[in-house]
Amino acid sequence: MTIWKGVLFDLDGTLADTLDLTLRCFRYAMSAHLKKQPPIDAFMASMGRPLPLQMSDYARSEAERLAMLDTFVSYQDKVHDAMVEPFSGAVSTLRALRKQGSRVGIVTSKGHRIGRRTIEVCGLDKEIEFVVFGNEVEQAKPHPEAVFKALEALGLSDESSSVLFVGDSPHDIRAGRSAGTKTAAVTWGGLDRRTLSAENPDFFIDTLGEILKLDPS
Repeated sequence: MTIWKGVLFDLDGTLADTLDLTLRCFRYAMSAHLKKQPPIDAFMASMGRPLPLQMSDYARSEAERLAMLDTFVSYQDKVHDAMVEPFSGAVSTLRALRKQGSRVGIVTSKGHRIGRRTIEVCGLDKEIEFVVFGNEVEQAKPHPEAVFKALEALGLSDESSSVLFVGDSPHDIRAGRSAGTKTAAVTWGGLDRRTLSAENPDFFIDTLGEILKLDPS
């Protein structure tokens, strides 16, 4: 059986169920600074972007953006561990991929501190080989810089066509494709299938375990 040389994953909405946490923190920050709740659709569409950029969409000044970011992060620290869990099959799929010989990594827009915490709370830390965090690159997804960095770290820069990038947002699909990988869109994240279909991913998957059945050729 042909296996993937490597499988790279987005974190939030792909391996880690963090949507309720993210929306709760967003609403808390907006209430604190804007005294109202902006339409949630626009925020949902920005999923996959780094949080500082997301706050730029709502702040009326740079000072307010920084204050919003601080409020979001401070509140997130308080409620994070109780609201985050891995999606079904996350740990077992990562373990199975490594057992069959695939290299496994995570490429996330989250910063190192909270990203590492999410990975540990979800029990993913023992099953992955490398992580690229959002504060470790100059260009965020959909730019492919973070994917290129992961490929290089795993020794797969020359074999990107045999690598699968798995994510829940258009930013993930574009980043993977631009880096030369195959792409798989998950159907359990925050965005609907129609939105993801517009990016023409190579695969759609309804469960993480389905990755083990995808044909790299």
